[in-house]
Amino acid sequence: MSRDIKALFGAKVRQVRLSKNLTQEQLAEKAKLHPTYIGRIERGKQNPSLTNIYKLYTTLKVSINQIFPD
Repeated sequence: MSRDIKALFGAKVRQVRLSKNLTQEQLAEKAKLHPTYIGRIERGKQNPSLTNIYKLYTTLKVSINQIFPD
């Protein structure tokens, strides 16, 4: 794969989070995740589990199609 899916996913999470005017800390609290973990996801350094992906997209109130890059 020529594009890094973790980086693309993280960038999309950041884009959606910012569009909803949430800080990493606010998103982490609402999703019941650690703020450092959110930062690592957004930087493409963390490979989140399916459970945590679910927590993110339900917390951000977007469909799974909106959060995964094309």
